[in-house]
Amino acid sequence: MSIPVALTIAGSDSSGGAGIQADLKTFAACGVYGASAITALTAQNTRGVTGIHDVPPDFITAQIDAVFSDLDVKAVKIGMVARYEAIEAIVAGLIRWSPQHVVVDPVMVATSGDRLLSPDAVDALRTQLFPRASLITPNLPEAAALLNEAIAESEADIEAQGRRLLTMGSPAVLIKGGHGHGPESTDYLIDGKSVIRLAAPRIATRNTHGTGCSLSSAIAAGLAKGQGLEAAVRDAKAYVSAAIAAADRLQVGHGHGPIHHFHVLD
Repeated sequence: MSIPVALTIAGSDSSGGAGIQADLKTFAACGVYGASAITALTAQNTRGVTGIHDVPPDFITAQIDAVFSDLDVKAVKIGMVARYEAIEAIVAGLIRWSPQHVVVDPVMVATSGDRLLSPDAVDALRTQLFPRASLITPNLPEAAALLNEAIAESEADIEAQGRRLLTMGSPAVLIKGGHGHGPESTDYLIDGKSVIRLAAPRIATRNTHGTGCSLSSAIAAGLAKGQGLEAAVRDAKAYVSAAIAAADRLQVGHGHGPIHHFHVLD
Protein backbone atom coordinates (compact mmCIF):
# COMPACT_ATOMS: atom_id res chain seq x y z
CA MET A 1 0.00 0.00 0.00
CA SER A 2 1.46 3.38 -1.00
CA ILE A 3 2.07 6.12 1.54
CA PRO A 4 -0.43 9.01 1.50
CA VAL A 5 0.90 12.21 -0.07
CA ALA A 6 0.25 15.75 1.15
CA LEU A 7 1.37 18.96 -0.54
CA THR A 8 2.30 22.14 1.30
CA ILE A 9 2.12 25.44 -0.58
CA ALA A 10 3.82 27.98 1.66
CA GLY A 11 6.85 30.12 2.37
CA SER A 12 10.28 28.87 3.40
CA ASP A 13 11.72 29.60 6.86
CA SER A 14 15.51 29.74 6.73
CA SER A 15 15.75 28.83 10.42
CA GLY A 16 13.69 25.67 9.90
CA GLY A 17 11.03 26.23 12.55
CA ALA A 18 8.01 27.35 10.54
CA GLY A 19 6.69 27.41 6.98
CA ILE A 20 7.66 24.73 4.48
CA GLN A 21 10.23 23.24 6.82
CA ALA A 22 7.77 22.84 9.68
CA ASP A 23 5.16 21.44 7.29
CA LEU A 24 7.47 18.76 5.92
CA LYS A 25 8.63 17.79 9.41
CA THR A 26 5.01 17.52 10.53
CA PHE A 27 4.02 15.42 7.51
CA ALA A 28 6.90 13.03 8.21
CA ALA A 29 6.10 12.81 11.93
CA CYS A 30 2.45 12.05 11.08
CA GLY A 31 3.29 9.28 8.60
CA VAL A 32 2.60 11.17 5.38
CA TYR A 33 4.90 11.81 2.40
CA GLY A 34 5.36 15.56 1.97
CA ALA A 35 5.73 17.51 -1.26
CA SER A 36 6.12 21.28 -1.48
CA ALA A 37 5.56 24.35 -3.63
CA ILE A 38 7.41 27.37 -2.25
CA THR A 39 5.65 30.74 -2.49
CA ALA A 40 8.33 32.91 -0.87
CA LEU A 41 11.80 32.72 0.61
CA THR A 42 12.24 34.40 3.96
CA ALA A 43 15.38 35.41 5.77
CA GLN A 44 14.36 34.73 9.35
CA ASN A 45 15.37 33.14 12.59
CA THR A 46 13.86 32.74 16.04
CA ARG A 47 14.16 36.50 16.61
CA GLY A 48 12.32 37.74 13.53
CA VAL A 49 12.02 38.16 9.77
CA THR A 50 14.67 40.29 8.07
CA GLY A 51 13.69 39.78 4.44
CA ILE A 52 11.11 38.27 2.09
CA HIS A 53 11.82 37.27 -1.52
CA ASP A 54 8.65 36.39 -3.41
CA VAL A 55 8.66 33.51 -5.88
CA PRO A 56 7.25 34.57 -9.28
CA PRO A 57 3.66 33.37 -9.79
CA ASP A 58 4.53 31.39 -12.93
CA PHE A 59 7.09 29.40 -10.96
CA ILE A 60 4.57 28.73 -8.18
CA THR A 61 2.35 27.37 -10.96
CA ALA A 62 5.20 25.23 -12.31
CA GLN A 63 5.82 23.68 -8.89
CA ILE A 64 2.14 22.92 -8.31
CA ASP A 65 1.70 21.36 -11.74
CA ALA A 66 4.90 19.31 -11.40
CA VAL A 67 3.67 17.78 -8.15
CA PHE A 68 0.06 17.10 -9.18
CA SER A 69 1.00 15.69 -12.60
CA ASP A 70 3.06 12.92 -10.97
CA LEU A 71 2.08 12.44 -7.31
CA ASP A 72 -1.28 11.25 -5.98
CA VAL A 73 -1.92 14.20 -3.67
CA LYS A 74 -4.56 13.42 -1.05
CA ALA A 75 -4.54 16.77 0.79
CA VAL A 76 -3.13 20.27 0.40
CA LYS A 77 -2.03 22.68 3.11
CA ILE A 78 -1.69 26.35 2.12
CA GLY A 79 0.30 28.70 4.33
CA MET A 80 2.10 31.96 3.64
CA VAL A 81 0.96 33.63 0.42
CA ALA A 82 2.29 37.13 0.65
CA ARG A 83 1.04 38.56 -2.65
CA TYR A 84 -2.21 38.78 -4.59
CA GLU A 85 -0.54 37.28 -7.69
CA ALA A 86 0.57 34.24 -5.71
CA ILE A 87 -2.99 33.62 -4.52
CA GLU A 88 -4.23 33.86 -8.11
CA ALA A 89 -1.70 31.24 -9.20
CA ILE A 90 -2.63 28.91 -6.34
CA VAL A 91 -6.38 29.25 -6.94
CA ALA A 92 -5.89 28.47 -10.63
CA GLY A 93 -3.90 25.38 -9.65
CA LEU A 94 -6.63 24.21 -7.28
CA ILE A 95 -9.22 24.64 -10.03
CA ARG A 96 -7.05 22.64 -12.48
CA TRP A 97 -6.28 19.74 -10.15
CA SER A 98 -9.31 19.70 -7.78
CA PRO A 99 -7.74 18.18 -4.64
CA GLN A 100 -10.26 16.68 -2.24
CA HIS A 101 -8.93 18.35 0.92
CA VAL A 102 -7.53 21.88 1.21
CA VAL A 103 -6.50 23.33 4.57
CA VAL A 104 -5.77 27.07 4.47
CA ASP A 105 -3.79 28.64 7.30
CA PRO A 106 -4.12 32.40 6.76
CA VAL A 107 -0.61 33.34 7.89
CA MET A 108 -0.69 37.10 8.36
CA VAL A 109 1.79 37.76 11.17
CA ALA A 110 4.82 35.75 12.33
CA THR A 111 5.26 34.67 15.97
CA SER A 112 7.82 37.47 16.26
CA GLY A 113 5.16 40.03 15.27
CA ASP A 114 6.42 40.64 11.73
CA ARG A 115 3.64 41.13 9.17
CA LEU A 116 3.85 38.53 6.39
CA LEU A 117 0.87 39.38 4.17
CA SER A 118 0.36 42.49 2.06
CA PRO A 119 -2.98 44.28 2.55
CA ASP A 120 -4.14 43.69 -1.05
CA ALA A 121 -3.67 39.95 -0.59
CA VAL A 122 -6.08 39.82 2.36
CA ASP A 123 -9.12 40.43 0.14
CA ALA A 124 -7.94 37.73 -2.26
CA LEU A 125 -7.74 35.31 0.66
CA ARG A 126 -11.35 36.06 1.57
CA THR A 127 -12.88 36.06 -1.90
CA GLN A 128 -10.76 33.62 -3.94
CA LEU A 129 -8.93 31.17 -1.69
CA PHE A 130 -11.36 30.55 1.17
CA PRO A 131 -14.14 29.32 -1.15
CA ARG A 132 -11.70 26.60 -2.35
CA ALA A 133 -10.85 25.48 1.20
CA SER A 134 -12.17 22.54 3.18
CA LEU A 135 -11.01 24.23 6.39
CA ILE A 136 -9.45 27.56 7.35
CA THR A 137 -7.39 27.83 10.54
CA PRO A 138 -6.99 31.43 11.75
CA ASN A 139 -5.80 32.26 15.24
CA LEU A 140 -7.69 34.86 17.28
CA PRO A 141 -5.85 37.93 15.88
CA GLU A 142 -6.11 36.60 12.31
CA ALA A 143 -9.83 35.92 12.66
CA ALA A 144 -10.33 39.48 13.87
CA ALA A 145 -8.19 40.93 11.07
CA LEU A 146 -10.06 38.96 8.42
CA LEU A 147 -13.35 40.38 9.71
CA ASN A 148 -12.02 43.89 10.47
CA GLU A 149 -13.19 43.44 14.05
CA ALA A 150 -11.69 43.50 17.53
CA ILE A 151 -10.10 40.32 18.84
CA ALA A 152 -12.78 38.10 20.36
CA GLU A 153 -12.62 37.90 24.16
CA SER A 154 -15.48 35.56 25.05
CA GLU A 155 -16.49 32.13 23.84
CA ALA A 156 -19.69 33.60 22.40
CA ASP A 157 -17.69 36.19 20.46
CA ILE A 158 -15.33 33.53 19.09
CA GLU A 159 -18.23 31.39 17.91
CA ALA A 160 -19.91 34.42 16.31
CA GLN A 161 -16.71 35.35 14.47
CA GLY A 162 -16.38 31.75 13.31
CA ARG A 163 -19.85 31.83 11.81
CA ARG A 164 -19.10 35.10 10.04
CA LEU A 165 -15.92 33.58 8.62
CA LEU A 166 -17.97 30.69 7.22
CA THR A 167 -19.82 33.16 5.00
CA MET A 168 -16.53 33.63 3.08
CA GLY A 169 -16.99 30.19 1.54
CA SER A 170 -15.16 27.55 3.54
CA PRO A 171 -17.46 24.87 5.03
CA ALA A 172 -15.49 24.79 8.29
CA VAL A 173 -13.24 27.04 10.36
CA LEU A 174 -10.91 26.25 13.26
CA ILE A 175 -10.28 29.33 15.39
CA LYS A 176 -7.13 28.68 17.39
CA GLY A 177 -6.97 29.91 20.97
CA GLY A 178 -3.23 29.94 21.53
CA HIS A 179 -3.26 33.74 21.81
CA GLY A 180 -5.93 33.62 24.49
CA HIS A 181 -5.55 33.62 28.27
CA GLY A 182 -6.21 31.23 31.13
CA PRO A 183 -5.03 27.74 32.06
CA GLU A 184 -6.36 26.16 28.87
CA SER A 185 -5.66 26.79 25.18
CA THR A 186 -9.01 26.23 23.51
CA ASP A 187 -9.66 25.89 19.80
CA TYR A 188 -13.12 26.03 18.24
CA LEU A 189 -14.05 23.88 15.24
CA ILE A 190 -17.10 25.50 13.68
CA ASP A 191 -19.18 24.42 10.71
CA GLY A 192 -22.73 25.06 9.60
CA LYS A 193 -24.13 22.57 12.12
CA SER A 194 -22.04 22.58 15.28
CA VAL A 195 -19.31 24.10 17.43
CA ILE A 196 -16.75 21.67 18.85
CA ARG A 197 -14.63 22.96 21.73
CA LEU A 198 -11.11 21.48 21.85
CA ALA A 199 -9.18 22.31 25.02
CA ALA A 200 -5.65 21.49 26.12
CA PRO A 201 -3.53 22.74 29.04
CA ARG A 202 -1.75 26.00 28.21
CA ILE A 203 1.99 25.37 28.25
CA ALA A 204 4.30 28.03 29.65
CA THR A 205 7.05 28.36 27.02
CA ARG A 206 8.22 31.01 24.60
CA ASN A 207 9.27 28.28 22.14
CA THR A 208 6.18 28.24 19.93
CA HIS A 209 7.69 29.16 16.55
CA GLY A 210 5.80 27.33 13.80
CA THR A 211 2.88 26.21 15.94
CA GLY A 212 0.18 27.33 13.51
CA CYS A 213 1.99 25.95 10.46
CA SER A 214 2.44 22.61 12.17
CA LEU A 215 -1.19 22.35 13.33
CA SER A 216 -2.62 22.97 9.88
CA SER A 217 -0.12 20.52 8.37
CA ALA A 218 -1.01 17.86 10.93
CA ILE A 219 -4.69 18.32 10.04
CA ALA A 220 -3.87 17.96 6.34
CA ALA A 221 -1.87 14.82 7.15
CA GLY A 222 -4.85 13.30 8.92
CA LEU A 223 -7.14 14.12 6.01
CA ALA A 224 -4.59 12.63 3.59
CA LYS A 225 -4.71 9.40 5.61
CA GLY A 226 -8.50 9.25 5.27
CA GLN A 227 -9.59 10.64 8.63
CA GLY A 228 -12.73 12.68 8.99
CA LEU A 229 -12.30 16.37 9.75
CA GLU A 230 -13.05 16.23 13.48
CA ALA A 231 -10.72 13.26 14.03
CA ALA A 232 -7.95 14.92 12.01
CA VAL A 233 -8.28 18.13 14.04
CA ARG A 234 -8.31 16.29 17.38
CA ASP A 235 -5.21 14.24 16.51
CA ALA A 236 -3.43 17.31 15.15
CA LYS A 237 -4.08 19.28 18.33
CA ALA A 238 -2.78 16.40 20.45
CA TYR A 239 0.36 16.17 18.29
CA VAL A 240 1.11 19.90 18.42
CA SER A 241 0.37 20.14 22.17
CA ALA A 242 2.95 17.41 22.81
CA ALA A 243 5.41 19.14 20.45
CA ILE A 244 5.01 22.41 22.40
CA ALA A 245 5.43 20.60 25.72
CA ALA A 246 8.74 19.17 24.47
CA ALA A 247 9.95 22.38 22.80
CA ASP A 248 12.26 23.50 25.61
CA ARG A 249 14.33 20.34 25.16
CA LEU A 250 15.55 21.56 21.76
CA GLN A 251 17.21 24.84 22.84
CA VAL A 252 17.39 26.21 19.28
CA GLY A 253 18.04 29.94 18.79
CA HIS A 254 17.80 32.90 21.14
CA GLY A 255 14.23 34.08 20.49
CA HIS A 256 10.98 32.18 19.98
CA GLY A 257 12.39 28.70 19.39
CA PRO A 258 10.67 25.95 17.39
CA ILE A 259 8.37 23.27 18.70
CA HIS A 260 9.72 19.72 18.83
CA HIS A 261 8.26 18.01 15.76
CA PHE A 262 9.92 14.67 16.48
CA HIS A 263 9.30 14.56 20.21
CA VAL A 264 8.21 10.92 20.04
CA LEU A 265 11.74 9.93 18.99
CA ASP A 266 13.38 11.33 22.14
